[in-house]
Amino acid sequence: MPDHETTHIYSVSHLTREIKTLLEEQFPFVWITGEISNCATPASGHSYFSLKDDQAMISGVMFKNQKRNLKFALESGLKIMGLARVSVYEPRGTYQLIFEHMEPEGAGSLQKAFEQLKNKLGDEGLFDAVHKQPIPLLPRKISIITSGTGAAVRDIIHVSERRFPECRLEILPVPVQGESAIEQIVCAIELVNQRQLSDVIILARGGGSLEDLAAFNSEAVARAIFTSKIPIVTGIGHETDFTIADFVADVRAPTPSAAAELTVPEKKYLKQQIDDMHLDLLSIMTRMMTFYHQKVDDLHGRLKSPVQIMNMFKQTMVSLCLRMQQALQRRIFHDKDKLVWMVQALKGTIPDIRFSRKQMLDRHHQLFRAMEHCVIQKNNRIQHTAATLAALNPASVLNRGYSIARTLPDKKVILDAGKVNVQDPIEIILAQGRVLTRVEKTIHGKDHI
Repeated sequence: MPDHETTHIYSVSHLTREIKTLLEEQFPFVWITGEISNCATPASGHSYFSLKDDQAMISGVMFKNQKRNLKFALESGLKIMGLARVSVYEPRGTYQLIFEHMEPEGAGSLQKAFEQLKNKLGDEGLFDAVHKQPIPLLPRKISIITSGTGAAVRDIIHVSERRFPECRLEILPVPVQGESAIEQIVCAIELVNQRQLSDVIILARGGGSLEDLAAFNSEAVARAIFTSKIPIVTGIGHETDFTIADFVADVRAPTPSAAAELTVPEKKYLKQQIDDMHLDLLSIMTRMMTFYHQKVDDLHGRLKSPVQIMNMFKQTMVSLCLRMQQALQRRIFHDKDKLVWMVQALKGTIPDIRFSRKQMLDRHHQLFRAMEHCVIQKNNRIQHTAATLAALNPASVLNRGYSIARTLPDKKVILDAGKVNVQDPIEIILAQGRVLTRVEKTIHGKDHI
């Protein structure tokens, strides 16, 4: 059993606090370098990450207040060198680095921030050529946003007066570096756009370090340039200097003087262009006038007067009338010859009318006699038939002394004595009148009259 009375016993929290005090006293601030990994920034704004090298890893944190001074954003994979305090996080008993300052390893923080912002705005399309606005050929008014006392504004004014003295310039003086530079540059761009009195904006400043050009590498200035409805020409720093504003601008000039040269046309050159165009126009008009004069002369030569046209039609009509008369005469002579020929032809084909008439009379008499004979025959036949019918008439039979006996009351002709009985009433039809009587006796069998 260990001897606890001779050994000091620590509680976990006590030992942890002792270790923390020891570490913080031993390592109040250390410069350390490594690669950031597992970087996370929750809603609190603090950034938690691990700082590692090939063989070890330490937890790190940078609180929101210290991050305000950073010119770049923390991200995994970024190699940094920072000033940190070594401390212990007592609830878990782990030690960590609390960073007070941090710089990207290799490039400076401003350069890193520049690259990060450039990549961000490039991904959003702010640098795309499709968004670039054309610069007017001859702007009526140019707004110059730059320092009111710098060399840039003097260079721009000098170049503008030399190239086109009548061009109106508006100077909007703003600080081009320092804390208020970003805000005032953005306000100047927005003011020019609100008034809509200028045709183009020149955003310029002289050369300087990356820190001096920080305002032109800010996101606020870049977005103000992008949203401007008036085209913006940048002339910032020297020819080798590129800022975020240059990438977003509609036209980038290497220097302020170059920006003025790109924006303000040279009057002498324009005048020479106008003179050349005037000469070209006169030459073209002269050629066109000559061409059209020749064409008019040609058409005038081909054009006939109304009198000529009328005479031509009159001659045509006379010719047509003459041809028509000749044609009619030929037609009359032809028809006359044809008629004479037809008369001669008819004379040889006229039949003997008298002979034909006698033949017709003879045939008429023959036909009449044939019809008369036929009628007599038909009449004789009709008379014979009528005599036959008369002989067969019951009235003729009665007139010859015969009578017809019929039963009463059904009036059936009695042909057989066996069909009647004694005392049956009968009717006897005579040639003149009828006799109603009764049967006295019936004698059957045939009997001659």
